[in-house]
Amino acid sequence: MKTPLKDISETKKEIKLEISSEKARSAHQKAIQQYASGAKIKGFRKGKVPNDIILRMYQSEIREAVISALVPNAVNEEIKSYNFKVASIPRITDLQYDEGGPIKVKAEIEIWPDFKMPDYKKIKLKKKKISVTQNDVTDALTDIQARSVQYIPTEERGVIDGDYVVVEIKGQDVKTKRFLPTEKSVVLANHPDNEKQLNEHLLGLRINEETHFSINYQKDHTNKKLAGKTVDYKVKILSIKEKKLPEINDDFAKDLGEFENIKDLKEKIKGELKKDKEEAQKRDLADELIKKISDDVKITLPDTVIEQEAISIIRRQMSDAPRKDLKEEDLKKMNEEAKIKAHQNIKNHLILTEVAKMEKLEVLEKEFQEELKSIAMANRVTYEQVLDHINKEGTKKDITDNLLMRKTVDFLMNAAIIE
Repeated sequence: MKTPLKDISETKKEIKLEISSEKARSAHQKAIQQYASGAKIKGFRKGKVPNDIILRMYQSEIREAVISALVPNAVNEEIKSYNFKVASIPRITDLQYDEGGPIKVKAEIEIWPDFKMPDYKKIKLKKKKISVTQNDVTDALTDIQARSVQYIPTEERGVIDGDYVVVEIKGQDVKTKRFLPTEKSVVLANHPDNEKQLNEHLLGLRINEETHFSINYQKDHTNKKLAGKTVDYKVKILSIKEKKLPEINDDFAKDLGEFENIKDLKEKIKGELKKDKEEAQKRDLADELIKKISDDVKITLPDTVIEQEAISIIRRQMSDAPRKDLKEEDLKKMNEEAKIKAHQNIKNHLILTEVAKMEKLEVLEKEFQEELKSIAMANRVTYEQVLDHINKEGTKKDITDNLLMRKTVDFLMNAAIIE
């Protein structure tokens, strides 16, 4: 018999259930037999240990085995009977069980609430005028020039900013007089990640010239072998390579492989910049469209789901740009911002999923295969390699879901009125 539901909140419910004494006793006996069959106890043959001894020795393990065998299935069956759309793993809040009696369980479950969709067709959007300026083209050319930089050996001068310098470094611990291993290193002159003293002493030195300086390392230095020590360094210049940027002219364009002159290159750049801006505008319009729909949707989201998504967001941020100097207030701010973004991400996903359901949108096998071909091309691997990886990792559903979301956005954009 169903017990009444307790509404903790719009997204959280409490269920109660009772597993009969008969089922509990049956599971209890089965657990005893399982432990008895494998128990090795001095004075008894394997499988012949009396049940009372097994129960005395493995009482807590047998109790846990009974609970594990019965409770999860019972909770899941009870949830199914209510037709809930469960958002997270049920949490057992109370469990009462004594040998020979029933098992009484309370569990909290978080559910996806129903929500009403607004009219999502014929939403008005306004495009901005796209233009590619001469400055845009110049910046792009400068970027290409920077990527084409060469480093040429030079012996005619000393070290200047931006040179790649091969140095021999010898260090000696001032306190113990022990020498550190001699190292050969490549240094980018005056780079901010270099030690300050190295940058100060390196500039102006020529090949085979040496410099001396000392560094007092803090106790919390990242290199534990140097932390808290004062080290005298002797640095010798072995070679210098200077940065040479190619001139932006017809020869520069021809060296890129497919252009007759610099004019052709600029036209190509202008076309690609325009295409990029059009794609960016399309993404911005799609974001605006989804926001307009989202603003008209009132929905309370489960706390646990938001927390999990926020954690994923923070992990991605820390992976993309690791930061070691985060203070408590920084972490607090990051967490608050992640929760806001997590709420919006989940809400948008629910909206798009509902649109796809209402419009009966689905991903065709041909579309899935085309996506795999695109992934293969982008990663310079074969279609078969991508398919094999997906099968091994079990990510077909993730890719299909992503495709469905994109297809749904395209549907909404086609249904919008773009002026």
